Amino acid sequence: MKLKQVCLTGLAATLLTFFAVAQTSNIITVKADKPYAEIQPTMWGVFFEDINLGADGGIYAELVKNRSFEFSKPLMGWKVEQNFFNEAAVTVLNRQDQNLANPRFARVTVNNAITGTLSMTNEGFRGMGIKKDLRYDFSVMYRQQTGNLKLHVEIIAGKNKILASGIVATETTGDTWKKQRISITANDTAQKAKMKIWFEGSGVIDMDMISLFPEDTWKKRPGGMRADMIQLLADMKPGFMRFPGGCIVEGMDLNNRYQWKKTIGPIEERQLIINRWNVEFAHRPAPDYFQTFGLGFFEYFQLAEDIGASPLPILNCGMACQFNTAELIPLDQIDPYVKDALDLIEFANGDVNSTWGKVRAGMGHPDPFNLKMLGVGNENWGPQYIERLQVFQKAIKEKYPNIKLVTSSGTDPNGDRFDFLNGELRKMKVDIIDEHFYRRPEWFFENASRYDNYDRSGAKIFAGEYAGQSDKTVSVENKNNVRTAIAEAAFLTGLERNADVVVMASYAPLFAHVDGWQWTPDLIWVDNLRSAGTVNYQVQKLFATNKGTNAVPALLNNKTLSGQDGLYASAVTDKNSKEIIIKIVNSGMAEKNLSFVLEGYKKLAQQATVTVLTGGGDQINTVDNPFNVMPVISTTTLKGKKLDIVLKPFSFTVIKVGIK
Repeated sequence: MKLKQVCLTGLAATLLTFFAVAQTSNIITVKADKPYAEIQPTMWGVFFEDINLGADGGIYAELVKNRSFEFSKPLMGWKVEQNFFNEAAVTVLNRQDQNLANPRFARVTVNNAITGTLSMTNEGFRGMGIKKDLRYDFSVMYRQQTGNLKLHVEIIAGKNKILASGIVATETTGDTWKKQRISITANDTAQKAKMKIWFEGSGVIDMDMISLFPEDTWKKRPGGMRADMIQLLADMKPGFMRFPGGCIVEGMDLNNRYQWKKTIGPIEERQLIINRWNVEFAHRPAPDYFQTFGLGFFEYFQLAEDIGASPLPILNCGMACQFNTAELIPLDQIDPYVKDALDLIEFANGDVNSTWGKVRAGMGHPDPFNLKMLGVGNENWGPQYIERLQVFQKAIKEKYPNIKLVTSSGTDPNGDRFDFLNGELRKMKVDIIDEHFYRRPEWFFENASRYDNYDRSGAKIFAGEYAGQSDKTVSVENKNNVRTAIAEAAFLTGLERNADVVVMASYAPLFAHVDGWQWTPDLIWVDNLRSAGTVNYQVQKLFATNKGTNAVPALLNNKTLSGQDGLYASAVTDKNSKEIIIKIVNSGMAEKNLSFVLEGYKKLAQQATVTVLTGGGDQINTVDNPFNVMPVISTTTLKGKKLDIVLKPFSFTVIKVGIK
């Protein structure tokens, strides 16, 4: 009898111990009064590159493709129609050295033309998105030596349905170019309209910079940005904006590299170049992809300012894309490249009496743009990069010691290439190292603790390009699905936990047009009228809009939570909003019951806000169904300093508790 009682007592004790351990393992302790790292204002940002029709045909709201006839095929995007024989009705002239930035223009010879006998129709960028009751502003630069002409401008849809029309009455100008404008209003909506110009009268007219813009640009700026796309960026409250890329910084060769000085000043004086994504992928050809630079460095700086983001321009370091040509500028000829970097800093920050500050002021922005960071090179690698970077670092730091330099760790987050660069960059005591991650979801889960053991006193990290690949890198089958987004969220908790090492992070690429993309996955998808944030966008937005100011411990069994039982967590406090913010990922396929104990403050709000993003692994958001997977917000009640919660399967949850 005693033996049986002892056995029962022992069993009871074992069960009590088991339940106690089980209960303890489900309690996460947040030490809200133990901040160990500041969250930098730049922590979560956006990375823009002109890929996937990101600029022309994307955020740059110009609707006319090849408006100045500078494409490799001068009339690409245009269709000339005439019902009489005149082989010289429309020709393209090339001024060559007389105007290097904009050498070509169209010459139209009209002989007693009446309705529809001679016309030019522009197809736009995969069509033109037109909205009912919206005003559209047409402009053209023209030169007319003789004649009496009228230009009839029409926006047409389908089989010649006229959505809007107007007349430009020209006048004799001799050898002088003149700009003429009219505004027309659409009577209906069309996803893929065109613009037609037909000629009435007789004469010879030269035309250049033929343009059509909607009135509803961002901040209503004439010739500005597409508002719905920029609004999605502004809604993220990004801490920085990196521009203009990406591989277009390097170019296929050095002649094709991005040169910022050619992207500022009057629009008609900005020199167009081919976009290197034009010919990059045989499986996704884009022969009509060029950079007009209507979106140039001034507009990039202005846009960053508009959305409250710190500008991060990236400049060529004297190296073309190593995947394409690996062309290098010799070290003894690198001075012009370095001067471009020094001049850019002056353009951004110089007073109005400085050479480049005066240029900025002349473009309408006398105040400085407050540039604090500059990238030297993009995904460059090898000793040739280190040699050139050393020249840039010395020159920039001597003249502008407070400018932080962002440097390249190559294309991959590990391997011999990465190890070499990481070692050399740290020897140089660089400010920030840019690391890139295009990997399967499994990699992101496995590497959530990547920065736990990084040097806390050395270079800081910019997670400059990351994106979960549902298939494999460069695959056309990659999808922006829930699985990739949840994997990224798990990885981002590791970045936030290591905010004393990681100071910036951005998904890439940013935009993609559904009919004109070269690379997938992408953060935001658009067509000519609509835009949609992917599930990945929702993850990035939740981190960026719940950034906080200080990282604090979130511990499970006195350890950081990074993969235990499929859970990943980070926590911050926000001294401005007076909140504790917890971010937690459940990567498992079952619900998990958890309790949070919030230590460090005597009084907490009784209600917590809980935001949950979850869904089936293959679910996606599209322009047709943009809200398919969205965060759901609810509230729950605390029990003193304890919060009980059930984590949904395969979910990302953000919990906010006010501090009284």
